[in-house]
Amino acid sequence: MGQAAKRHAVYEDLFDLPENRVGEILNGILETHPRPAPRHARASSSLGTKITAPYDHGQGGPGGWWILDEPELHLDVDIMVPDLAGWRRERMPELPETAWFECVPDWVCEVLSPSTGKIDRAVKMPLYAHYGVQYIWLVDPDLRTLEAYQLLSESSGNKWVLLKTLQDDQSVSLPPFTEISFDLSVLWA
Repeated sequence: MGQAAKRHAVYEDLFDLPENRVGEILNGILETHPRPAPRHARASSSLGTKITAPYDHGQGGPGGWWILDEPELHLDVDIMVPDLAGWRRERMPELPETAWFECVPDWVCEVLSPSTGKIDRAVKMPLYAHYGVQYIWLVDPDLRTLEAYQLLSESSGNKWVLLKTLQDDQSVSLPPFTEISFDLSVLWA
């Protein structure tokens, strides 16, 4: 006798998770991981602070974006929770009334950890490309690196192109946020 076919996860499966777990549905499979560790949370919060003021609030920068921590994305059958995401307001003039977003972000950032790094790279990056996210940043607090990618659309499909890898205390001024510059070390402090 063969194994029974696995049931595709549904949104309601996320309701029963313990409070200390984050759940996502990726390619029909429920994936869970622990809430971020302090170093992970610090990197995400610090990056959000550097980008939110100039791009979301227009303080010292061009404005015109919504920048949010851990938004819940409902993209077709996939439910993803990036560490940070941004939408150009010209594409999404107002925030939705729902607790989730159905509009594909223009930019996402994933802060890698031992429990999420493999899924962020091997599962979520291809899904973000499939849905047309234009930019993704991967931040690794352990390696003290930031990798910036841009989506390239080809006849054979979408693929990520590495724009730059920064490390330690290098200056950050990367697409889509090139109008500002900040020291990468603020993410590790």
